[in-house]
Order: sequence, then C-alpha cells, then structure tokens
Amino acid sequence: MKNILLLFLASLMACQQPVADRSFPSPSVPALPRGESHISLSREEYYDKVLGMLVGSAIGDAMGAPTEMWDRKSIDIQKGYVDSLDGVIRERSPEGPWEANMQAGSTTDDTRWKYLGVQFLLTQLQDSLNPHDFAKHIIEVYQTKISEVDKAAQYETINRVFAQSTWLIEWVKVAKPFLNNDLVGYNEKLSRFYGGEMSCAGLLYTPVVGAYFPGNPVMSYNQAYGLTIFDIGYARDISALTAAYVSKAMVRGVEYNEITLLTRDLDPQGYFNSRLIGRMAFKAYENARYISHEAYTLTEKDIPTNLRLPQNFKHGALYYIQLQKAYSLLEKHLQDIPFHAAEIHQINLAALEFSKGDFKKAIEFVTNFGRDNDTVGAVTGAILGAYWGVKGLPPDMVARALKVNKETVGLDLEKLAEQLVEHRMGTAVENGKR
Repeated sequence: MKNILLLFLASLMACQQPVADRSFPSPSVPALPRGESHISLSREEYYDKVLGMLVGSAIGDAMGAPTEMWDRKSIDIQKGYVDSLDGVIRERSPEGPWEANMQAGSTTDDTRWKYLGVQFLLTQLQDSLNPHDFAKHIIEVYQTKISEVDKAAQYETINRVFAQSTWLIEWVKVAKPFLNNDLVGYNEKLSRFYGGEMSCAGLLYTPVVGAYFPGNPVMSYNQAYGLTIFDIGYARDISALTAAYVSKAMVRGVEYNEITLLTRDLDPQGYFNSRLIGRMAFKAYENARYISHEAYTLTEKDIPTNLRLPQNFKHGALYYIQLQKAYSLLEKHLQDIPFHAAEIHQINLAALEFSKGDFKKAIEFVTNFGRDNDTVGAVTGAILGAYWGVKGLPPDMVARALKVNKETVGLDLEKLAEQLVEHRMGTAVENGKR
C-alpha cells in the first residue's frame, strides 16, 4: 500500500510529459568476438540466415498478433483470409503488444524472447551454454525494467513500464530458485509456471540456439535442451528439436523436408524409449505428414458447386478445399489450451508439411487456423526464415517488420543479427574473411 501511495503522489507532482518507452533492457555486457570461426557458411550467408530467422519469426508473430487466440471461423468472418500484415487492434498486455492498437508489423513477446535469447548468447564465451547464466540474465532484465516503475511519474507511463516488466514475472519465479540451486523451490515454482500447464516456454527462445550452431543440429539440440529450464516433460524435447530444425535449415542446399525429418533421426535424450508413451514429438510429425497427404488427395471434382471463398482468398478453389481438409484433420489434435507445447509443435509441423516449405503459404496456414497463431507463426517463421534467408522472404513484409520493430517496438533486428554474426565469426574484413 505504501509503494502504491508513493507512486500515486509521484504521478501528481510530476511535470514532464509521458514519453513512449521503446527501450529493451540489456544489463549484461556482450562478450568480445569469439575469434576463429567454425561455421561453414560465409559471413554473408550466415548473416542472411540469422536475419532471416529473426525477421521470419517477427513476420509470423506480427501476422498472428491481430487474431491471437481466435478460432478460424471468427477469423473468416471478421477478417476474411489473412495474407498480409495488419494493425494489431487490441489492448496492451504483458505477453502481447505493449501498446494498444499498434500498427501493422508490430510484435509480441514471441519476438521479444528471440531478442532476449540472442542477448543472452552474446554473453557466452564458449559453445557449452550455461543454464544458470540464462536464469541470471532473465532476472537481470526483469530487475532492470521493474526498477523503472519507481522512476515513472505519469500514470500512463507507470502502466506502460509495468506491462513491460510483468511479462517476465512468471519466468523469474522459476529462474530464481534454479539459479540458487534450490531443488525443492525450483520444482514447486516450475510445477505452477503459468498454471502448471505444459506451456510452450522453450519454443519462444530455442530457435535462436539453432542459429547459434548453424549446420549442427546435434549441438543445437543438446544446448537448447539444457536451456529448457521452464519446460516440463516432452515439451523439453519439442523445444530442443525446434532449435535443431533451425540449425538444419541453415545448411546450404538442404531440402525443406530434411528439416522436420530430424524428428525421426535425432533423439539424444532417448524419448523414443519412453515407456508406454514413446516420443510425442514424432507422433506429431506422423500426424502432420498424414494431414498433408490426405488434404492433397482432394481434386477438382471434390469442389462443391456452392463453395464460398473467403474475402481476399487468391489461391483458387482447389487449394481452399485442401486447406480446409487439413484444418479439419488438424483440429482433432488440439489440446485444452492453445499455448500447449504439443499443440504449437503439431500446428507448426502441419504448416511446414502442407506448405512444402513455401514461407508465405506456411505463415498464412498458421495465421488463418487461429489458436495461439502468433506463437506458432513465430516458430514456423523462424525455421523457414533461416531456410530461405532474409533475401528469400517477401520484401514488403521484411521491410515492414524491420521498420516497425525498430521504430515502434524498440527491437533493432538488423543490429542484433550483426552482433550475433560478429560474436560467432569475429570482426568483418574484406570479402568476409578474418
């Protein structure tokens, strides 16, 4: 009560006008360049794919943000078929947009977590990523931001800064006992993390680990698995696999279907041997292949005579009924909550299979299906963004995502990509060689 009163009095006495806070706290000092690189890509190729991963994820996030948690019927009625970036007309929230009614291209915590994840990677001086350092980094970011609440003067500024700090509260509850090696406390807090559900925590940041170890899915899986301190059960396997997907996507000349095939071939933790259950991630992979296969068995003769295409749908009647078939089959695998790790994984794999690696079709698939579509879009976008590189993504979407994230959200994705490349490959010189 005392703190609330002090904040209220401060807001009354302040004379300055509220200023939009577009900062993103970075209390840890980035490490020096690593030195000689062991990355097989050229510097230009690596930068293209790192930025592609970040921007692809941001596009997927921004595409889903306006209709996050909607069902597909509501999207159809209110929006028609979504195939472009749109304004985020919704309230401010800690996990969502930090301002109400943001412009097209604005992002949510799904992009902020990629940003925070890369910032953490910049503090690491060796390939073995330290989970305790990760927990400490999250706590430091939270403490830096929450301290700004006491400095805020105007009521609106207090609300804004509070939203920008509370997005990490649930994470800090788990990170603190983990950092202190308090096993009992860590187990208790993890069991109640976001209500104790198998949330998609690791999926928000493990894609950047794959970009940290391009072309090395095994290393990506193992290091990402170590950082999944907020996941439980097979959600850890799903998060680590997602890092491996991004790593594989960065291999020069790889085929799109080789990326998700890792679900069969890569199992360092032995999830296939899980008694009674087996490997849930692989079952989702089989489901995704089945869904895509069944959808594409439909032909022109299956098109209803009274078919109504959604507003703005440009792909033709056959593609539409195939898409709807995929959606109806996919709905059989939904979980009780949309942000369940298994559901995110299932929709992501279905989108990758159905789109056959086409970035725009995959993001449209995710967005128009609904549910937690900004999170799935961010995961799918990260994988295919790494696959195609930023040069292979839709130029108008890339330009919009870069501009809005930098100028409105406060996340400079180009600078972030440059920092990661420099950290992994050293200072640039002529022709990209050391």
